[in-house]
Amino acid sequence: MSKTKAGGTARNVHDSPGQRLGLKISGGQKVKVGDVLVRQIGMTKRPGKGTFASRDFTIHAAKDGVVKFNQRRIKRFSGRSIPRTEVIVE
Repeated sequence: MSKTKAGGTARNVHDSPGQRLGLKISGGQKVKVGDVLVRQIGMTKRPGKGTFASRDFTIHAAKDGVVKFNQRRIKRFSGRSIPRTEVIVE
């Protein structure tokens, strides 16, 4: 005979760490080549001059300079335009 009652199964108890998304450098700060400027899921912020986006949409600095953020409107496939932030290194 068992000395303990049936415990049942543990479901949905796994927890993963946060992905540390967001801005890593603020406007006006100096950066070097390859520095991570923005970590994001999807293209919420767009790479501009002096920057490039990697496969996971992370925006990096392509040259040394100062970071600047700019608002511009992007056209979607439906023809509607939406505002997006553009990251620039000058």
